[in-house]
This record gives sequence, C-alpha cells and structure tokens, in this order.
Amino acid sequence: MKKLFALLALASVTQLAMSAEIKGDANAAKNKVAMCIGCHAIPGYKATFPQVYQVPMIGGQSEGYIKSALEAYRKGDRKHPSMRGIAGSLSDQDIADLAAYYSQQK
Repeated sequence: MKKLFALLALASVTQLAMSAEIKGDANAAKNKVAMCIGCHAIPGYKATFPQVYQVPMIGGQSEGYIKSALEAYRKGDRKHPSMRGIAGSLSDQDIADLAAYYSQQK
C-alpha cells in the first residue's frame, strides 16, 4: 500500500512538473484561433446556445486566467457545452499557446 501511495505521489509531482514546463507560443496560436474568433472577436456579440448570454472578449485577459478557464472547461468544472467541447479538443500546449496569444492583445 505504501508503494502505491509513493507511486501516485511521484506521478502527481511528475505531471505537475511537466505542466509547469509548457510555455505558450503566441505565434503558434495564430493557426489555432479560428475556433475562438467566431464568437470572442465580435464586440457586443451575444450567443443563443444554450441560452442568450454575452460572449466575453478574451483579448487582453491575463495568460493565467485564460489557461485556467480553458482547463476548467476541459475538466467540466465550467459547464458551457460549446466551450467544453472546444476545450476538450485542446492539448496542454494548445491551451498555453492560446493563452499567450490572447494575453498579448489589447
């Protein structure tokens, strides 16, 4: 049992270290933003699925906030179905790249 806990702890630390090493590349994200701009690049845009809501502008948000939000959608902690589907298709590197890209906008 102690070995199992030790292995789980080691796996957790290794995963944490791997995610900390991922650096976002704003230039790489230029090829990944097509799915974002349809909603997030339109000032005052309101979407109607699953209900009418104001779509937030994400340009200029902090890199950490964008990364956290996308990870929360991917895990299901945030519930919007469209964002959950999009975030679920993203790798850790994609999320880091998109966060770097949008955080540099004004």
